[in-house]
Amino acid sequence: MLIKRIVYSILIIISCVPDLSFGQVVWERSNNTVIPFLSRQAQKGNISIDDFILPLSRKTIAEKLQNLADSIQKLTEIEREELQFYQKEYSEFNPSRDSTILLKRDQHKRLRFLTVNNGDNLLRGDPVIGLETFLGKGKSIIKSSSGLQFWGHIGKNLSFQSYFSEITEYGTLLDTIKQFTNETGIVRTANINPGSKMLNYTELRGHVTYAMPNGSLSFGKDQILWGYGENGRIIMSDKAPAYPYLRLDYQPAKWLKFHYAHAWLQSGIIDSARSYYKNNDIYGDVREMYVPKYMATHSLNLFPLRGISLSLGESVIYSDRLDVGYLIPILFFKAYDQYASRYKISTGSNSQFFFQASSRNNIPNTHLYANLFIDEIRLTEAFNTAKSRNQVGFNIGASVTDVFANYLTFGVEYTRLNPFVYQNLIPTQNYSNQNYLIGDWIGQNADRITAWVKYNPKARLNTSIKFNYIRKGERGSLEDQYYAEPQPKFLSGSIDAQKQLLVEIKYEIINQLRIYGFFMKQAGIINPILQPSAIANEFRFGITYGL
Repeated sequence: MLIKRIVYSILIIISCVPDLSFGQVVWERSNNTVIPFLSRQAQKGNISIDDFILPLSRKTIAEKLQNLADSIQKLTEIEREELQFYQKEYSEFNPSRDSTILLKRDQHKRLRFLTVNNGDNLLRGDPVIGLETFLGKGKSIIKSSSGLQFWGHIGKNLSFQSYFSEITEYGTLLDTIKQFTNETGIVRTANINPGSKMLNYTELRGHVTYAMPNGSLSFGKDQILWGYGENGRIIMSDKAPAYPYLRLDYQPAKWLKFHYAHAWLQSGIIDSARSYYKNNDIYGDVREMYVPKYMATHSLNLFPLRGISLSLGESVIYSDRLDVGYLIPILFFKAYDQYASRYKISTGSNSQFFFQASSRNNIPNTHLYANLFIDEIRLTEAFNTAKSRNQVGFNIGASVTDVFANYLTFGVEYTRLNPFVYQNLIPTQNYSNQNYLIGDWIGQNADRITAWVKYNPKARLNTSIKFNYIRKGERGSLEDQYYAEPQPKFLSGSIDAQKQLLVEIKYEIINQLRIYGFFMKQAGIINPILQPSAIANEFRFGITYGL
């Protein structure tokens, strides 16, 4: 009943908004190749873009591409060709005649599988297909993907989108858990043994979004990425599978933006009190129910000078029942938790604070950034080694582009997560979804140094060489987390180390059709349980459309 009332209230509010055109909002996948293209242009000072919160809308992307077109004299020949290529993809905001297109090029010469354009209404659809292979010592895997995506607009303010892909992996040395890797976690279609030779899972995303003056309100299923990071994000990343959420973005001024989201997570923990016998023994005799789990997050994002962004935010993981207090976007979540729990840790929620700072092109062609994630801290004892509880994570990074040659970029980043970050005494309130971390995939008591070189020798041909050095200590017990004084030191216990050299080449032949090659040389295994299929050398090749 509570959810119905919320939905009805939202519809009533929407119906009271005048019928004005604020630009339809369709969210673009955060791994689309246009994102790094725009990020690099922002790093050169050619545009400004708020890409520390992803996904971006297709409308925003189209506007930034148009900004580049308006100052095209600043771009190199390769950048101009790429700009023209991406503008074909995001052409729905340009004036066009009413039309229906099936398996042919549109007026912007972009091959469309389906377009139905009728005034203010638009429907577009594309297949999602892929064939990839992973090869190495004892490893031979074929990965196939097939599905469908579509998106469009209804009227001037309402938009929709849906994405579905079924993925199957066949072969030897399958990674059936995908834990200690930057790949997105999965929800398997069936319980399988670690030595299984087949793995099946799906990707599912979708939104319904309403555009408002200076903002948007969206209800959908996806991942929200927050903060910067080359090989992982400590605040919110794409490691955990997509989850349903309500998202609000509002920008009352050019220098101020507010972001809020409330997510429905999967705890992965059975609620024995709510489970019940179903009076038959088909697939077991108990109807199992999971403990409900939720997350709320909001942030204030400031842009005081061109190229500078400063953000502060707060999040909370809570469980057991939906709490209407966390549906109030501007409420201070930590203070509300203290009110609701009556200051009892055993009845409360798991709250966090986070910060972000970024500078682009204030040093020419350079991006500097830093993120701080505070899970728990005693400010009065922060520098007292005997009593401090600095359960925090941070990362700092820098990159510079057009070094020695156009489109040549160098970067370096350091990430550190202290012991017990993301972990809570109440298992349903760990900082996770489907048992995958919402933050950085390396987890607590670990650090990582990443260095990279990227170069585009021709338009849409992306090449990169990346080096990772990762260290990880022992997990530690809850007793140590809550009672030990002094707290276990960083990288306490036995330490595992891993070195990775990654070489990748990608080429986008036509819009959405990509081929790639990937080589990884790896030394050291962090944990055989977390990396059951780790090998020294691995090759990957693939061709995908829409992935």
